[in-house]
Amino acid sequence: MRRQFQLSQEDIEYLEAHGFEWESVTENGVQWVIVHNFSVPAGYNHNSISAAVRINPSYPDTQIDMVYFSPHLSRKDGKAIKALAQQQLDGKIWQRWSRHRTSKNPWRPGVDNLGTHLTLVTGLLEREFKMA
Repeated sequence: MRRQFQLSQEDIEYLEAHGFEWESVTENGVQWVIVHNFSVPAGYNHNSISAAVRINPSYPDTQIDMVYFSPHLSRKDGKAIKALAQQQLDGKIWQRWSRHRTSKNPWRPGVDNLGTHLTLVTGLLEREFKMA
C-alpha cells in the first residue's frame, strides 16, 4: 500500500482499528486517501469497493467533501442514482458521488476527521434506498 503523504495519527488509528486496507496517494498535486474493500450495504451491484476521498491542504480545518467509488456502483433494482459524475484518479475512472454537508450537519473542525467522513459515506449509501 502506497504512503505518499502522512495522515494524522488519529486518521491512521481509525483506519487500522477498522481493518481497512488504505493508501495515501498524491496525483497531480492533489492528495487522496483510497480505502480498499470498503463495505457496501445490500442492494448495490457490489458488496465492497474502493472508496476515495480528496484531502485538501487545509484539512482537518476544512472539510472532506464527497466520495469517489471504483468500480462504479448501481442499484440492483435498476433505479438511477442521482448526482453522479466521473473522475480520473490513479489510472481509472471513478464514480463521484456529489454529496455535501449541510448547515444541519456542518464540518466541525477539531471533531470531524476521516473517520467521521467515512461513517457519513456509509450513511449516504444506506440513505440512497430510503430516498427512493
